[in-house]
Amino acid sequence: MIETRGYAAFDAKKPLGPFAFSRREPGEHDVLIDILYCGVCHSDIHQVRNEWNNAKYPMVPGHEIVGRVSRVGAKVTRFAVGDPVGVGCFVDSCRTCPSCQKGEEQYCDGPLVFTYNSLEKDGKTPTQGGYSSSIVVDENYVLRIQKGAPLDRVAPLLCAGITTYSPLRHWNLAKGQHVAVLGLGGLGHMAVKLAAAFGAEVTLLSSSPSKKADAQRLGAHHFQVTSDEAALGKLKNHFHMLIDTVSAPHDIAGYVELLGTDGVMVLLGVPETPAPLPAFGLISRRRSIVGSLIGGIEETQEMLDFCAARSITADVETIAVQDINRAYDRMLKSDVRYRFVIDAASLKRD
Repeated sequence: MIETRGYAAFDAKKPLGPFAFSRREPGEHDVLIDILYCGVCHSDIHQVRNEWNNAKYPMVPGHEIVGRVSRVGAKVTRFAVGDPVGVGCFVDSCRTCPSCQKGEEQYCDGPLVFTYNSLEKDGKTPTQGGYSSSIVVDENYVLRIQKGAPLDRVAPLLCAGITTYSPLRHWNLAKGQHVAVLGLGGLGHMAVKLAAAFGAEVTLLSSSPSKKADAQRLGAHHFQVTSDEAALGKLKNHFHMLIDTVSAPHDIAGYVELLGTDGVMVLLGVPETPAPLPAFGLISRRRSIVGSLIGGIEETQEMLDFCAARSITADVETIAVQDINRAYDRMLKSDVRYRFVIDAASLKRD
């Protein structure tokens, strides 16, 4: 077994703290990765605090992982020692269901093995995530990272990047189309960058006027404060697509009205309270409200290659793992621009 240092949650109320545990020895098809950086996703907070009622403790969070290969199994063909690699939100799947066969493992019929707070396919071994010094993953669920890439800024692409890239690709965003991005946080800032890279005309919708300069710097062509109802009214029937990244309760019906005929509103945030379905707003212009969940391995690799070719990375604030509890508090206050990333070297301090 491989002795591993990490930071874990021990119950829903206590702060995260140091945790020593063991990883399995690499099998024939496994890759041992020395973790260098791990992004901090808002879903980490949800799971640590058992807000989704599925927490398994002790829990080492983290599914935006980048590092270097330090050992490979005897039958590994895709990676070599020293390669920069990434691991995203899941580390295995059933491999046989229709979704897996199509390369959409994120919709696996099960078991889908998440990177943490999950169970291995044996149904009893808990998975532990990237707030740690190393991880062992089957090579088929490991992503290639371009050599020389800024790894701390690449890490959030493994969740925030693919979560926003996948719907843009799936619903065929085309050059010149009008796209609205609702909310400028970890997901929203990547949605702006990627939609602009697709050649769309991007409008950032935000409740915070102070984010206008950042929105424009990130690639938005227009900025609109959502509290200005008159200005929003002028955007009625305007957008081909609206990427909704907001997890707080908000007026979905009002935003649907901003879509043109056949417009698509993509839900990426998960508000605590379900929103009423705006039936008339949908019927009146054949609009759609849809959801999207990360991406499969093939699409995630496509996204990483797309971003590498265009020098697209996340805006990050790199922190020591010892600052993770303070970082959680700041995230809940939207006090980060726009993703915290843990420097795994800081684990050596404990």
